[in-house]
Amino acid sequence: MAMHRLGLHFRSFCYRSPQLGFLIARLASLALSLARNWMSMEPQAAITRLKELGLLRSQGLIGGKWLDAYDGKTVQVQNPATGEVITSVPCMGRRETTDAITSSYDAFSSWSKLTATERSKYLRKWYDLIIAHKEDLAFLITLEQGKPLKEALGEVIYGANFIEFYAEEAKRVYGDIIPPTLGDRRLFVLKQPVGVVGAITPWNFPLAMITRKVGPALACGCTAVIKPSEFTPLTALAAAELALQAGIPPGALNVVMGNAPEIGDTLLESRQVRKITFTGSTNVGKKLMAGAANTVKKVSLELGGNAPCIVFDDADLDVAVKGSLAAKFRNTGQTCVCANRILVQDGIYEKFADAFAKAVKNMQVGNGLTEGAVQGPLINEAAVQKVESFIKDATSKGAKIMLGGRRHSLGMTFYEPTILTHVNEEMLISREEVFGPVAPLLRFRTEEEAIHMANDTNAGLAAYIFTSSIPRSWRVSEALEYGLVGINEGIISTEVIPINTFIYISMYILCCPFGGVKQSGLGREGSKYGMDEYLETKYVCLGNIKDE
Repeated sequence: MAMHRLGLHFRSFCYRSPQLGFLIARLASLALSLARNWMSMEPQAAITRLKELGLLRSQGLIGGKWLDAYDGKTVQVQNPATGEVITSVPCMGRRETTDAITSSYDAFSSWSKLTATERSKYLRKWYDLIIAHKEDLAFLITLEQGKPLKEALGEVIYGANFIEFYAEEAKRVYGDIIPPTLGDRRLFVLKQPVGVVGAITPWNFPLAMITRKVGPALACGCTAVIKPSEFTPLTALAAAELALQAGIPPGALNVVMGNAPEIGDTLLESRQVRKITFTGSTNVGKKLMAGAANTVKKVSLELGGNAPCIVFDDADLDVAVKGSLAAKFRNTGQTCVCANRILVQDGIYEKFADAFAKAVKNMQVGNGLTEGAVQGPLINEAAVQKVESFIKDATSKGAKIMLGGRRHSLGMTFYEPTILTHVNEEMLISREEVFGPVAPLLRFRTEEEAIHMANDTNAGLAAYIFTSSIPRSWRVSEALEYGLVGINEGIISTEVIPINTFIYISMYILCCPFGGVKQSGLGREGSKYGMDEYLETKYVCLGNIKDE
């Protein structure tokens, strides 16, 4: 009744002072909108932990403006460790993506005309801002993705390094002068930006997978429409906010999230989008590749893996255990380069299994914000059910659970680090990527058998070898059908320093190409080779040059 009377008084006031009443109504509407946004957040996490609240964005970015979806639809962002809703973000689709593409297309004409040195300065400023806000960004990653805070900090530094690296590579895009066959001609080769890039990124590395794509794209003179995972949009939006603060022009970088099929189809169908870059599952990658064919777009794909980790009899046991532990359980086993199969030679199998189990037992599972936690939750319930189905399939076919094998007592999507023995190649866990904290141990007898087992898969992203033999390390690494091979090392995609047995923080980009063969993808990311993915090669012939 009181609210009703207040409404009557307000309407009466508006009739007498319409302009002032309209202003008050707009302010009230704005206040209500802000209140709803803050009420939907996790209060302690959002307010007390972030040093700069402006990084917590809950709208898409199009043309330099923060916008909601046209229809007002939203999708909730949850903390996988607690199940609590952090906030809601727009559930965008075809209309918003079309606007973003148009914005990027319009921005391309001016951004691509900047000199490499000018673009480099913008990127360097963006890098500086990411580093200055690394704790806040790490917190957002842990909040929405679940990985331990120190590991999230490592991702922020790793991701920022791509921006720094490509800020310099922007100035190293070289062409060629070709010796002419006729004296009155001059022949040139130019490298030019491909145009608007559609970047579709995953939830397991919500910052680094963006910077590894957008860094070289912007450096080359391209503009980008980013579609982050609906599970982890907050990190992408925070990075975009820092890009705006760095002065990167409106439209050069746009962010849309929500209806993945609609966004993806719109990017594929648009003639203004000239490049698709994607990190995610092989099945989705195949669909994107097929869709891109209609407009003959350039495509780079970083897809699923089925990484073998091969431990030979002559391996240093401590090195093999430590390396296998890092390769398997980093990010709760949710990386495309995780050791999906650990192949152990007969002569060292029991010793390795016992030592490996002892190390895994010492892993502390918990909320990523908890001090000492080295393994966080899986991203969602579907991921837990997938892990359970793989273990059920394996045990039904003779595998034994040496350790773990069940949901963690913490509840939610936490799962116990698991080791399976008596695993064979007919089990699902040997054939497909589990994407969880499950380490299956398989036996092999000879080097030739190990190579055959390792290559007997459609995937070909990463592989690991542990041996004391230099000749063997060369033979096996050359025989493995994989894009990346680690020898006596379990972390190969970055330069890292160990914080403890389980947590690694990347300090510098390794300047090496990242990518797979077979059905693990096309193209390379990182390093100088990553620039080629965003460039077109143009031949120019200048003729009829006459002596004056």
